[in-house]
Formats: sequence, structure tokens, C-alpha cells
Amino acid sequence: MSLLYTLDLIGTAAFAASGALAGIRRRMDLFGVLVLGLVTAIGGGTLRDLLLGDNPPFCFRNEGYLYLSLGVALLTFVLHRHLGGFRQPLLFFDAIGLGTFVVIGTEKALHFKLGFLGAVLMGVVTATAGGIMRDVLANQIPLILRKEIYASACLAGAALLALFIRFGVARSPALLVAAVTVSALRLFAIHFNWALPRARD
Repeated sequence: MSLLYTLDLIGTAAFAASGALAGIRRRMDLFGVLVLGLVTAIGGGTLRDLLLGDNPPFCFRNEGYLYLSLGVALLTFVLHRHLGGFRQPLLFFDAIGLGTFVVIGTEKALHFKLGFLGAVLMGVVTATAGGIMRDVLANQIPLILRKEIYASACLAGAALLALFIRFGVARSPALLVAAVTVSALRLFAIHFNWALPRARD
């Protein structure tokens, strides 16, 4: 099992847990919690594959992603009262997943011969579309439209990877540096409360 695939599974689990917790906070029933967990975990990659014309999407070619997402969402539903102490680890794994999803989406788009901007956007879609779907279903303003450093970290990492590949940097270090850049930016933003500027009243 490759390191990238392992990180992909960790990110999928973290995203599923965050989706399930969002459903629990909105007082959804078990079905609603499972839907939010599943959508958050696989929504971005599924949308990416549909846009690229890579059918069926990845989660139907490898149903392990579906089982993992639903299993983590169910576990979160059952144990959510005991997860208070796991908030920081969950944020860490969520950031790891964010970086992993960005590089997977960007690299796949480049493999499908998209240009620089298209590949960057596919990387961002892979990492953020699931969260957008989660927030819309939970009747919240999507996280990436609020002040937090989230999509902008994905843009930076995706652009970095696309540039690395364009200039012939070896695949493994290119993927690693780009993923670490996204995850580090996200974690620093959480720790130091970084935010993009907003329009003044």
C-alpha cells in the first residue's frame, strides 16, 4: 500500500467524520448523518471524475471508499458524545486529507491533459466540493466562502504541484511538497487564526 493511498484513506475517514459531526450538530437522524458523512468524504472526488469523464467515478471502482465513509460516519454517530477530546486530532487528519485530495485531483487532471488552470481547479474541487455539499445540505454558508484559509491553501498547493510537474520535478517529492504545503497552511491558519480580508462595512 503506497503512502499516498494510505493518506487518502486517512483523509477520507477524517472527512467522513467531519460530515457526520455536522449532521449531528444540525440534529439530523442516522440517515442524515450517514448521508453527510458519505457526501463529505467522496463528493469532491466523484465530481472531479464526472467532470473529467472518468466513469464510473473512483468510489464505484473501489467500493472500499464507500464502506470506509459509511463506517466512520456510523461510528461517529454512535460515539459522538465521547469525541470531545478528539477535536484537535480530527483537525489534523482533516488537514492531511485536504493536502492529499489536492495532489490526487491535480495529478489526475494533468494525466487527463488539462492545462495549468484546469488542473489546479480540479485539485481544489477534489478537496473542497464534498465540504461544500455538506454545508449546503446542513443549511450553512460553505466553509470556503467564509474567512478561513481553506480553498486558498488548496489553490497554492495545486498550483505548486502543477508547476513542479511542468518543470520536470520528480513525482514523489513534487506530490509530497505540494501536499505538505496545503496541510501546513491549513494547520497554521487554524493555530494562528489566519484569515483572508473581508470587505469593510
